[in-house]
Parts: sequence; structure tokens; C-alpha cells
Amino acid sequence: MLPPRVDVLLVVEPVAAPHILEARARRVVHVPARQTVPALIGELRGIIPGLVGVVGESPGSPRSPGSEPSSASALAARIADEVHRAGFPTVLFTDDPSTAPAGVEVHPIADPGPPMEVAGSILDLVGETPMVRLDRVGRDLPCHLLAKLEYLNPGGSVKDRPALTMLDAAEADGLLARGGTIVEPTSGNTGVGLAMVAAVRGYRCIFTVPDKVAEEKRQLLRAYGAEVVVCPTTVPPEHPESYYSVAERLAAEIPGAFQPNQYRNPANPLAHERSTGPEIWRQTAGRITHLVVGVGTGGTVSGIGRYLKKMKPSVQVVAADPEGSIYSGGGGRPYLVEGIGEDFWPSTYDPTVVDRVVAVSDRDSFLTARRVTREEGILVGGSTGTAVWAALEVGRSLGPDDVIVVLVPDSGRGYLSKLYDDTWMADHGFVRAQGVTAGDVLAAKEGRLPSLVHVHPTETLRAAIAVLDEYSVSQVPVIKAEPPLALAEVVGSVSDRLLLERTLGRPEGFDEPIGSVMEPPLPMVGLGETAAHVAEQLQASPAVLVLDGGRPVGILTRSDLLSHFERA
Repeated sequence: MLPPRVDVLLVVEPVAAPHILEARARRVVHVPARQTVPALIGELRGIIPGLVGVVGESPGSPRSPGSEPSSASALAARIADEVHRAGFPTVLFTDDPSTAPAGVEVHPIADPGPPMEVAGSILDLVGETPMVRLDRVGRDLPCHLLAKLEYLNPGGSVKDRPALTMLDAAEADGLLARGGTIVEPTSGNTGVGLAMVAAVRGYRCIFTVPDKVAEEKRQLLRAYGAEVVVCPTTVPPEHPESYYSVAERLAAEIPGAFQPNQYRNPANPLAHERSTGPEIWRQTAGRITHLVVGVGTGGTVSGIGRYLKKMKPSVQVVAADPEGSIYSGGGGRPYLVEGIGEDFWPSTYDPTVVDRVVAVSDRDSFLTARRVTREEGILVGGSTGTAVWAALEVGRSLGPDDVIVVLVPDSGRGYLSKLYDDTWMADHGFVRAQGVTAGDVLAAKEGRLPSLVHVHPTETLRAAIAVLDEYSVSQVPVIKAEPPLALAEVVGSVSDRLLLERTLGRPEGFDEPIGSVMEPPLPMVGLGETAAHVAEQLQASPAVLVLDGGRPVGILTRSDLLSHFERA
């Protein structure tokens, strides 16, 4: 029996009304035990509801014969009586009709019909994800290779688990009140999980994201009704424009705002210690010997690993990390894989749980992700490629009784414009074409010039002129680090034309910093792209930046191309 729709549902605390009652109410008012009924009726007169519902007990908890009703149940009955006497149509939701006042309509809380296999809300579907063998990708391994499919959570990723747990904890601790605002820095998946919970519970969401996050992920956050603030990837975490700093500022400025802070919130790893870990243990019948997880905030690997080691101390926990991230010894320099790796140490990461960290390149991550999709039929993201590559590395030395479980954190649907786009992969030097390529042309000029002549944004125009003169080139990239570089560390370019414009008749121009006048970065081509494609790019630019596996490795000009074909 479906409950009637009410204009106002009065929920007597500490009772939590069933989802179906709250969902079918136009307005929900939580009534504390200290609330006076006359004040409540005064509030109702300002709303003028058509039908008022009152609930003060949980479904399926009838009293034993002769026992007294709970204080919440008794208060609900009294409120229903006085609201009815005040002239408002009233319905009391209760499974004990004997408590209903005269004249008040009664409706059961529990559905009296046969039980249906239906979740109360989408939040009830978080967790209990399946596990599948990766026998095709792992065909050469002597051990079992299993995948925990976390992308089958309702929000599409493993982050649904900590999102729900963190908000449950915040509500219980009084840090997040109804109608409040959730502010969080995220690379996308945590934001989706938080936005999903917020949609059900009526919160506003604001997410700050780094600009390397795929546009599909930004659109997905907006689809849930969230506001998205895009911040630069290239600045350090403490910079005021970083997505961490912007989130902290917004949380401090907005009344009623709460920042879950997945990087420091103990509810993050706790979610996995309570749910993901036990699921893996049960699904493998305790046979798991190795866990491989891509590490971002560290909450997933720490929480699952903590539980598994309690159950079986010999379980080896392996963290898969992008090259450049601090977990595997990098300095936090940029990389292209999204959602994992860090440039600072989150407190949610427990290094005592992790037995080994495996560094994985962007190239291996993306190519392995594509392999999983094409061989196993499982559409996965780049971070899954990172974890599977690490699992294959670990599995080579294991035996037939070993069981590796690799966590699949999200789907590849959010990366269709990147790692599943052949043009994007080629432009970044991850795939190679047939015939003469940019790499062939670049190799032919080796020895004549350094591999990547460059300048820095803090140097002066005078220094840039000296570099162009020394190497007889007409343009160079502006970079903020020393090679080997990540693409995000290329911040601009300067040419002889620009230098002439800035210094002709302006002696003071020679001492200007390059960063204040530089032009946009040069167009890029992949190392494996054809010479014909390079020629097309050079029609619109005097030079192009060559990438190998997402990393800048050199520059090609029209003269380089002409010299190569003249010698061929």
C-alpha cells in the first residue's frame, strides 16, 4: 500500500523516517523532543498545508502487548491530535493504530503487502560489487588474477563508499545540517559520490577540480546539480589558486558549508575497512594473498589492507602509483593519469599497511587500460590500467596458489575523449603510425642541438635572446622545471618575432621576465605520428613540440622536416 503524499511531514526526533515517506512529502520538518506543539502549529499556519503527516516510530518495530509507547511515538500521537484539532487534515503514520487519536487518519509505516526486492534509495545500493577473473589479460601469470569491479557502484566508482560514510559521520557529529553546502576538492569520482548523496538528502554541492580532469567528469558533476570550479594543475597545493586552497576558502566563506576533506577524514579509510575489505575476504573465501590498488588519498588501500591484514597478516598490499607521484619516490611532478597519485602526504594514507609501491608510467597505464577493455570487455579508466600493470608485474613471481585481487575503481566512460580517443593518444605520443614519423625526424637531428632547447619564465628577455643566438633557433618553449618534463610543466613559448616586438626601441624590455610576455605553448605532436601530420601542424606554426608518452622530448621546425627529406 503506497502512503499518501503529504504537504508537510513532521518527523519526531530521534526517529529517521522511511525514505518513501520523506520522498513523497513536499516538505520535511524534523521536530525535536523539546518542541512545543503550539509553536509548531503556528509554523504550520504560515505554510497552510493541505495534508500534514506525522511519524514518530520506525517501521517494523511494534510494541509488545501492554507496553507503553516510546516518547517519540507518544509525542507523535499528541502532535497529530493537536494539529488535527487546529483544523489541518492529518495522517499519523504508525504500525500501532491503537495509539491514534480520534478523528486522525492512520496509515501503516510498514508495507503490508508481500516484500519486494527493491532498495529504499540509490544509497542502499552502494557496495557489494562483484568480482571477475582477468584470465585473458593475465594469461601468462602462474597465479589467479581477479578484479573487484567498483565501477558498478551506483555512482560509477569506488568513491561512493567513502562519500556516503563521510557524510553519515558529518551528520552524526552535527557538522552538516539539512540544507547545508558540501565543498570538496576532487578529481571527479569523489565528487560524483558526494553529489549522489547530496541529491537524495537535499544538500548543495560545490566541487573544485584540477584542469586536467576530463570534461565528461565535469559535466557529470553538473548533471547531479553540483557547481564546478576549475583550477590549474600546475600550481603547488599551498598556492591560493590550487583546487585544495580554493575549496578551503569557499568552505570558510559559505555559511553552513562543510568540507568532507577526503585527504584527512578518517571515515574515508573506515568505509573500506568496514565494507570493501570484508567483501573481498568473503568473495575470495579468504584465499587472497595479494591486494593491488591504485593509491590517491590512500583511503582505499589503507582501509582494505588494514582489514585483510587483521584477517590474514601474510596478505601483501601493493600500491600502484603514477610516475612522478610522491608515494613511489617522485617529487609530485605532473602526470596524465587521473584520480591517483599525490604531490603531498594525505593523513588518510597509512604507510604501515602497504608492503610495496610500484611506479607505473602514463604510457603503461593507458595502454594497459585499453588492453583490459579490448581483451576482457571491461571498459576501465587509466587508473585501472595503472593497477593492472602493477598486478601483472607482481604476479610474474607468484605461484599457482596465489590470488591477486586488483581494484577497478571506475569505468572508462569518463575518459572517452582521452585514452580511448586515438587522436589524443597519438598527439601525446602513446601510439605509433606506420612510415616516417616525428620520432624519425627528431632522431635525425640528434647531435646538432640539445634534445630540448628551452628557457624559464623567471629569466629575462635578454637571456632568451642569448639562447636563440647560441643555438641558431627562432623559437623555444618556456618550461618551469628541468627535463625530463611532464607536459603540464610547459607553460609557454617565445620567438624571435616576439622578442623583437618587445625590445625594439625599448631598452628596458631586455630586462622583462619571460613569464610576463610569453606566448602560448607550441602545438604538440606525438613521437609516433606521421611526418605528414607534422607538416600539417607546421602550416599554422613555425615549430611543434614533440611528445613521447605524454612527455615533451624535442622540437621540430619546417627546416628540420625539409632537411630530413632532403637527406632521405
